[in-house]
Amino acid sequence: MNPFAAALLAIAGIAMTAFLFHWLFIRTEGVFVGRRVVIWLYDLAAKRYDNIKQFDPDTESAFVTWPLQRRLKQSPAPLVLDVGTGTGRLPYFLLSEPGFNGHVIGLDASSGMLALAQRKLVPFGDRFMLVQQSAQDLPFADASFAAVTCLEALEFLPDDVTAIAEMARVLRPGGILLITRRQGPDARFFFSRFHSRDDFESLLTAAGLVNIDIRPWQVEYDLVWAVRTPN
Repeated sequence: MNPFAAALLAIAGIAMTAFLFHWLFIRTEGVFVGRRVVIWLYDLAAKRYDNIKQFDPDTESAFVTWPLQRRLKQSPAPLVLDVGTGTGRLPYFLLSEPGFNGHVIGLDASSGMLALAQRKLVPFGDRFMLVQQSAQDLPFADASFAAVTCLEALEFLPDDVTAIAEMARVLRPGGILLITRRQGPDARFFFSRFHSRDDFESLLTAAGLVNIDIRPWQVEYDLVWAVRTPN
């Protein structure tokens, strides 16, 4: 092989390696490498996570926590489970809503993220609890929660279909599910974890959920509301 061809081959190899690394660890955040890698990456990013995301209180209230509170108005002191809570994003903004009188349990597999959530949620006293656990086998009894949420996390779980079934299981009949569906330019990099709107609706229906409402939210996510089948 002449030197020019060898150089081209080396450049192509470096480019392919760089693309593979970027896909495995940046775009899909380790999900195709394994659960431990995903947790490790989130532990590493925990202290920078909120600065990276730059959550806006008004936007969170307008699109997430106030609509959730409104849907829970028939429950005077609702218990809410937030799956993949990270640094406590949803618990913090929901507990900050003046009209919300309930409690929130935040569940995540990353100890680094939960440590940040603990510090952030201290002002809310005993109105929150944090649990380090996988979403594949939720440590709660059937029909325990008035609402279950999972924001920007479903595609990073080891098994998204099982996670949806578990979230539906712990919802009370008539309870509210609020989750997100990955969409946008990067969504198809998740391969089998990317679901079209119709397929995603079918997954929720199979889990016993009705009144499914899929709405545009962010460049990368739809916001999805559903209700556990009433008895």
